[in-house]
Amino acid sequence: MSAITRGRVERSIDTLGYRPDGLARSLRTRRTHMVALILPDITNPYYPVLARGLEAGIEPDGYRAFICSSDGDADRERAYLREVCDRGVDGIVLDSFHLTVDDLQVATGGRLPLVWIGGAPMEHPGVDSVRSDDDAGAYAATNHLIERGHRRIALIDGPPGSGTARRDGYRRALADAGLPVYPEPSPRTDWTREGGRATVAALLALDPPPTAIFCSNDLTAIGALDAARNASMSVPDDLAIVGFDDIEAAALVTPALTTVMNPAIDIGRTAAGILAERMTGRHDGPTQTVTLPSPLVVRGSS
Repeated sequence: MSAITRGRVERSIDTLGYRPDGLARSLRTRRTHMVALILPDITNPYYPVLARGLEAGIEPDGYRAFICSSDGDADRERAYLREVCDRGVDGIVLDSFHLTVDDLQVATGGRLPLVWIGGAPMEHPGVDSVRSDDDAGAYAATNHLIERGHRRIALIDGPPGSGTARRDGYRRALADAGLPVYPEPSPRTDWTREGGRATVAALLALDPPPTAIFCSNDLTAIGALDAARNASMSVPDDLAIVGFDDIEAAALVTPALTTVMNPAIDIGRTAAGILAERMTGRHDGPTQTVTLPSPLVVRGSS
């Protein structure tokens, strides 16, 4: 095209406000440059930070992300997975408590790049995984409480299907110290502040009550602080509390929360890098599993 013709076309584009039809373009290229991020709960402060890391990582390759929040419901997770595949996304980043290898295979046909985040790696040749070292982080948190002299250390577990490695790390630390799980079985919550408050109120009614609590996420731990305050207990003198995730609010509550860092933005960026390599064809080799460190952050609650 000559420079004169190009100039005329560009002036017409400006005058008419023309915009290319993205849907029509995707029919021709068979690419939408869209990535789906399927999460259990977008109101949990951990996930927006992860989403920010994902968006920063895929943007240089011209991709955008949209978010599906499943509320941790198995049927909604499967419905979202089917729908984003039907809408022609180029890749999926997924954190699920319920989906299986068969669910992924049925929805994607094994042809769509997918990165599994959180929990144990998905054992499937077509699924890459990025996660924090939850087992090591939970072990360090529990061992920290043991070193502080606590012998009745409770775990507040998450929803069914979640937090397996955190539970394993907690139990392993107790076993290494010759201490029992207390109480057994560990109570579960929905990983909310209110769930933590109610569960800790019940734990404090035990005879004897625990002297320390490891909460499997920070929202639960903040609810534990509420319950201790309601019971006129001093934290950490009467009750030590440790969380997991290191969300922004962990450093803002009183006392500041001891917690395990779950590197949300790095998980998002790492997942983005792996997914972009798959979507652009820069990498078509074996599946990758990346485990990021989860260090203990000691503050005033323990």
